[in-house]
Amino acid sequence: MSFKGLSKGFARAPQQLKLKFNIGEHTKDAVYIDSERRFEELEAETKRLHDESRKYFNAINGMLTHQIEFSKAMTEIYKPISGRVSDPDSAVVQGNPEGIRACEEYEIMVKELQETLAPELEMIEARVIRPADELLDVIKVIRKTALKREHKKLDYDRRRATLKKLQDKKDKTAKDEKATWKAENDVEQTTQEFNYFNDLLKEELPKLFALEREFIQPLFQSFYYMQLNIFYTLHERMQQVDIGYFDLTLDVEEAFLKKRGDIQERAEALSIVKFKTSGQKRPPKYGPRPAALEGPKTAGLLTAGTSSSSPSTPTFGSTDTAPTPVPAAAAAAPIPPSKSAGLAGLRPTWQPRQSEITDNNNTPPPPYSPGPTSPPLASPNSLNSKTPANLAAAIAAKKAKPPPPPAKPKPSRLSATAPKVETVTALYDYAAQAEGDLSFRAGEVIEVVTRTGEGNEWWRGRVGGKEGQFPGNYVKLNT
Repeated sequence: MSFKGLSKGFARAPQQLKLKFNIGEHTKDAVYIDSERRFEELEAETKRLHDESRKYFNAINGMLTHQIEFSKAMTEIYKPISGRVSDPDSAVVQGNPEGIRACEEYEIMVKELQETLAPELEMIEARVIRPADELLDVIKVIRKTALKREHKKLDYDRRRATLKKLQDKKDKTAKDEKATWKAENDVEQTTQEFNYFNDLLKEELPKLFALEREFIQPLFQSFYYMQLNIFYTLHERMQQVDIGYFDLTLDVEEAFLKKRGDIQERAEALSIVKFKTSGQKRPPKYGPRPAALEGPKTAGLLTAGTSSSSPSTPTFGSTDTAPTPVPAAAAAAPIPPSKSAGLAGLRPTWQPRQSEITDNNNTPPPPYSPGPTSPPLASPNSLNSKTPANLAAAIAAKKAKPPPPPAKPKPSRLSATAPKVETVTALYDYAAQAEGDLSFRAGEVIEVVTRTGEGNEWWRGRVGGKEGQFPGNYVKLNT
């Protein structure tokens, strides 16, 4: 759109709003309104005739093409599928030769029918679709003229409203007189332009409607007889189908059941179509089975004893001995032991990797791996120790979380001389694993009730109104 057309559009916008909401005076011509209504009907019907003719043309072509492709697909189904692909000579003929022959004959018949109907379909294209296209082009030109007439009507009503406003003004100045003179000239010019397009359409549209009968009616008649010829050709050609594989005297369902025979019963008798389950438990979806993690169990009492093989290895089974803290080299990633006593024949040992030792403090430590050692002798005092927990449950937990430190008995003397309340911040999430444990999430502030000087032990704290023990290496002290 040019700048001139854009400026005219802005000038006509207020008048368009008034016309939309029926504000003010508007020019109405009953003769033109009736002609415009008939013109819109002609435009809609012509477009519908064009679209429906095109759809019919494509549908007939698509139907014949589909029948040919369907015949090819059925031929592939009837072909034998036994033998090796690498050795075509090994294929044993187990297909349906009669069905293959029937599909090939049907394909040939449809191709002949497609060639027979090709001239009729081209006639639809030439005698219906193309003339409808030409009529639509003529209608588009007339539509542009009607749109220009509508614009001139808006200008005419707008100029008349301006002139009336100036004429109704009582105390006129020289400036008002000049504006009135200009408005009168504008009204005269817009009146001439509007009357020209209005009279032109009122005179020419009735002539178009008279030609409509001579133009559209032959199109409908041609389309009708072309469809009749196509359906007649299809009917006659299908009646002449002489393929022995088909029995056209039977009903569709009856012929299908006859052809099927006992195929359904024989297929249902195959063992591969019967699915049964053994009723056993499924293996875990993720990770190995718990039995594989626990290792072989040895007969005897579940005991625990002290180990003197390494000074950095904590002891198990003794409840009055504090666990040995981890070395300073692994301070960046604390690796506490399990809270429960070890199994007989298994003792947890810590094996931190070098890459995890060099990580920052925010990286959770890896889990420990059980290492086999010789089982210690059972002592009377060891019978009173705690029952060992399931190591598989700890290993199946998130690897990002370290296992809690060994359980420490409740101290006989609590430090009650703390000068102020001591708090710590949780570094990792911890879920209670036994009764009396305190659960928390990473970032929560925990009020310390009692603690030791070692971070690799169990402390007591309070958070959210709940009190319990928690691993000291899961938190950091708040200064």
